[in-house]
Amino acid sequence: MPAARYFLAFVGICYLTLGVWCASAPAQTSKSVGFDLQKGSGQSEFFTVYGGVEFAWGLIFLMPLLWSEFTKPLLIACVLIHGLSVVFRAISLVLFSGMGTTTYVLAGVEWAIFLASAGLLLFQTPGKANLN
Repeated sequence: MPAARYFLAFVGICYLTLGVWCASAPAQTSKSVGFDLQKGSGQSEFFTVYGGVEFAWGLIFLMPLLWSEFTKPLLIACVLIHGLSVVFRAISLVLFSGMGTTTYVLAGVEWAIFLASAGLLLFQTPGKANLN
């Protein structure tokens, strides 16, 4: 299903962009989500997890552009990653107060990606081994 491949590519590009932004401007990006970076370890952790891991997710979500057989497994991964982000974000909104605007924007984006990926997965052609 080409729509799923293009959707995953869009998600991949978003994660690549976010990973580069987090790695190149960690003080700015961490502040926008309420993190206070401690010198050394805190900076390394943010650079690695928010820069490196998000960049890796970006590359992973771009893989169906090269190998269509990866589309369905990565669409499932997209549903799981963003579905659990939605669940944990909802819990955090109940447990914690003082959320900034960026947190609510991220919550909206997580919902949008979750719903879109779940919809694409749900409405795929029955019986197909993969989504071409």
